[in-house]
Amino acid sequence: LHEANKSELAAKALEYIGGLYEIERESKDLPPDKRQEIRQTKAKPLADALHQWMLVHRQKVPDGSGTAKALDYSLKRWEALTRYLDDGAVPIDNNWVENQIRPWALGRSNWLFAGSLRSGQRAAAVMTLIQSAKLNGHDPYAYLKDVLTRLPTQKNNAIDELLPHNWELAVIDKER
Repeated sequence: LHEANKSELAAKALEYIGGLYEIERESKDLPPDKRQEIRQTKAKPLADALHQWMLVHRQKVPDGSGTAKALDYSLKRWEALTRYLDDGAVPIDNNWVENQIRPWALGRSNWLFAGSLRSGQRAAAVMTLIQSAKLNGHDPYAYLKDVLTRLPTQKNNAIDELLPHNWELAVIDKER
């Protein structure tokens, strides 16, 4: 709303929200109990002020307007939006999760055309390995290159060594 209409109300709301995120930036490296303390002393009063400001200004804007819809959306979800204030381990937003699932959400329409059910299942298996490698701190390319190289000679009873949570890069003997 602010970018599209240069709304002063939207600008003021963004100031409040920016203040909440600034408090989060200041406390991001603290343990959850300390972060919760800071949230209660600094962020909660700011969030309460934003809530009151929204209630007052909702009465001033016409129903059906973009500003009214934005205020209604936030006010209806206020409890969920401010739940993070009561728990120092809960993030202020779900941006981390959104960033993790974005590649899958973007590719979803492309995967409808995998060719066949079997191709889709294979693609899902490979994507699972790639994501699991990332979650275990591995470079997916190095992981897959090593695993695919070792796989033909890997003993069946030791195949679990190649799973991302067990995998270690093979040491190549240079004297051979």
